[in-house]
Amino acid sequence: MILRDIPLRLAIVSAVLWVGGLWAIGYLAVPVLFQALSDRQLAGMLAGKMFTSMAYVGMVCAAYLLLYQLRGFRRAVFKQMTFWVIVAMLAALLLGQFGIQPLMAELKSQALPLDVMHSAFAGQFRTLHGVASVLYLIQSLLGIVLVIRVLPARNI
Repeated sequence: MILRDIPLRLAIVSAVLWVGGLWAIGYLAVPVLFQALSDRQLAGMLAGKMFTSMAYVGMVCAAYLLLYQLRGFRRAVFKQMTFWVIVAMLAALLLGQFGIQPLMAELKSQALPLDVMHSAFAGQFRTLHGVASVLYLIQSLLGIVLVIRVLPARNI
């Protein structure tokens, strides 16, 4: 391996780690949790911890990918589809993690000692959960674009 190839290889690994993690956690691990555990509160708590961990992995990967794009294209970066896919994925991630998730956590705490789904806040929680799910789906689908169509070495 040539040293000049390392930044490209790290970009590819970052994209695959981020997108692979999104799909593995959101569409494999979390559904298995809810199927395998009879305690839905416990499953939800574990799922939330996995989503939070994956969000931080995504932030680190996005930061590297954006820096890699800026280094490679400088001012022309704004004309690159890869750059905008990463920005959109990061925006969805940040909105979900720092916008929607805190609101959901607040509803859970207000519902105590009840489970939020058995409280007066259930409707609001379902709505926020739906918004978070759509943001996650958008991020996941953009991730496919990032990995399959946009990220190959000839385009970055």
